[in-house]
Amino acid sequence: MSKKESPMRTILVAVILSLVCSIVVSVAAIKLKPLQETNKELDRKLNILIAAGLVDGQAHPTKAKIEEQFGLIEARVVDLSTGEYVEAPKGFEQRKAAKDPSMNVRIEDDIAGIRTRSKLANVYLVKKDGQLDTIILPFHGYGLWSTMYGFLALDTDTTTVVGLKYYDQAETAGLGGEIENPKWRSIWPGKEVLNEQGEPVIQIVKGEAKNEHQVDGLSGATLTSVGVENSLRYWLSNDAFGPYLAKVRAGEL
Repeated sequence: MSKKESPMRTILVAVILSLVCSIVVSVAAIKLKPLQETNKELDRKLNILIAAGLVDGQAHPTKAKIEEQFGLIEARVVDLSTGEYVEAPKGFEQRKAAKDPSMNVRIEDDIAGIRTRSKLANVYLVKKDGQLDTIILPFHGYGLWSTMYGFLALDTDTTTVVGLKYYDQAETAGLGGEIENPKWRSIWPGKEVLNEQGEPVIQIVKGEAKNEHQVDGLSGATLTSVGVENSLRYWLSNDAFGPYLAKVRAGEL
């Protein structure tokens, strides 16, 4: 066997090619990261706006339109134990904080199936003429196959739904995945998620809803529907956004 065909030469060429490819991929990842972060932030804003009914998600609004409409929204951070607004730590991200032992709490009555949650939470406030118009709350919980992340928009009474938008889930396409279907989302506005005592009463039911506290379930997706109900009941309870919503109702915030 000639030197050119030696196993060592083949290995050397393979190693060099691997190194070159690794460098190219690393450089590309570094170069693309700012763009990816920008797109991620734009997508977050779009989903908040859709939940609040400020843009039509099916109309594919431009970046300029999204930024213009998001200018109506004030982003705040709430301490869930007190319901008070607080200054967020630098670089705070609620989803990451939920996995950080120094920033999370373990959930005892874990109906949402998420085990832990961040001590702090984002809230988004739509202001019109200087007055609070809509409150948008992030929420999440486990469905059949995945943790489902969404935004719930409420009127200032903290009870009436303005809109709901899921943006990250891996439920079965055509079944549980229909939580992102605009047709299903369109039945949420006007529903009431809390009773007069501020307790969560929202229900996802089989068949047709019979009152303002009920929403039609997803056909063939019972466990996903249960997951939606449990997620909302947890995040609207006194273990999560309950103290904050109580302060809003009382006019203390």
